[in-house]
Amino acid sequence: MSSEGKKLFNIIILGVSFMFIFTAFQSCGNIAQTVITNLNNTDFHGSGYTSMSIIYGVLSASNLISPSLVAIVGPQFSMVVSGVFYSLYIAVFIQPATWAFYTASVLIGIAAAVLWTAQGNCLTENSDENTIGRNSGIFWALLQFSLIFGNMYIYFAWQGKTHISESDRRTVFIALTVISLVGTVLFFLIRKQEDTKAPGDDDSTNEILGESSSARNKMMRAVAAFKKSITLSFTKEMLLLSVTTAYTGLVLTFFSGVYGTCIGAVNRFGSEEKSLIGLSGIFIGVGEILGGGIFGLLSKKSRSGRNPVVMLGIFVHFIAFYLIFFNMPNDAPIAPMEGTDQVAYMIPSKEVAMLCSFLLGLGDSCFNTQLLSILGFLYSEDSAPAFAIFKFVQSICAAVAYFYSNYLVLQWQLLIMVLVGFFGTITFFTVEWGAAAALAARGSDYSSI
Repeated sequence: MSSEGKKLFNIIILGVSFMFIFTAFQSCGNIAQTVITNLNNTDFHGSGYTSMSIIYGVLSASNLISPSLVAIVGPQFSMVVSGVFYSLYIAVFIQPATWAFYTASVLIGIAAAVLWTAQGNCLTENSDENTIGRNSGIFWALLQFSLIFGNMYIYFAWQGKTHISESDRRTVFIALTVISLVGTVLFFLIRKQEDTKAPGDDDSTNEILGESSSARNKMMRAVAAFKKSITLSFTKEMLLLSVTTAYTGLVLTFFSGVYGTCIGAVNRFGSEEKSLIGLSGIFIGVGEILGGGIFGLLSKKSRSGRNPVVMLGIFVHFIAFYLIFFNMPNDAPIAPMEGTDQVAYMIPSKEVAMLCSFLLGLGDSCFNTQLLSILGFLYSEDSAPAFAIFKFVQSICAAVAYFYSNYLVLQWQLLIMVLVGFFGTITFFTVEWGAAAALAARGSDYSSI
């Protein structure tokens, strides 16, 4: 197999592995609050929102050290170990205990930081300036198939149910645990590159993450990775992109946890309210996959760069927020186990709710494919620290959003996303114009990014 073929193979395996792991984890996150609500009349006293807040809070802090950890153990082994912790978190729901639930939330926060830092490094190592857009799209589309399979099972298994029994819960989470472990094992198929270091690349991440049998050299690389993360954090481009990244963190919280909870709480949806959570996840996944395919795989045909895609993303999201505001009761995110009988500005419509799910996924893919692409382009020599900063900002904003989701009604959550999304779009435009100017100065074709 040629070097280019091996790199493409690695990207596909990376995407498929993440697809299996996040089929389990995202399905878990989508139904966690609903399942926990049915448990809170037992000895279990936990909150799905609080768990997610812990996960993303720990994840954000762990991103400060994740480049160093990846430097010591290598990206492939880092992803394998992280995948095991994802599986343990999901397995907790088979027989929930409050202490185990929150302990697993802390552990998976650390694992997630390492997993995504290693993923960013692997993506960049197997890409170049001309293929980073394509590879970002392939990875993102494969990853988002995770929203289809798990939620499809939930939709059919829970159809017509208003209460989730112990048997229903165990069956779902045993299956999700096994799926997560399959994805973890697939990481072993990723093939190492013989030489990923560019000539004269003395300060690159490839050097930082290079193999060495010397423990002292590994520690030196770990320290260098940490210092590089701190240095990159205060560059103009990273600070501007952090606003855009913050928005993706807020949206991640909303579509992966809050919106499904809202749908499941609307009593006017009748006996379908619980199964509609799974159907919503499917439509989010369709939007994500469509966006990843169009804006990633077909990026070579665009001669306008990344800005039009991000503009489409914010436009699509604003439409979704507007429709959700009119369709969903204001107290839906914080409704009790009995649900809510309130009505917003229209009678709740299942069709509108599913349309909004699709728009949320499509808009999210616009932002994430372009962020992955521009980070890989701007920081090809410092990929692990750059992607660690990306996940740090995204996860800390997701943690904050999960925290306030316990208390804020729907309209305030939507308003926060609108404001941050508006400013995040402007800051992305600023960085992209700078990248275009740099390419022009080098005589490169702008459409190649």
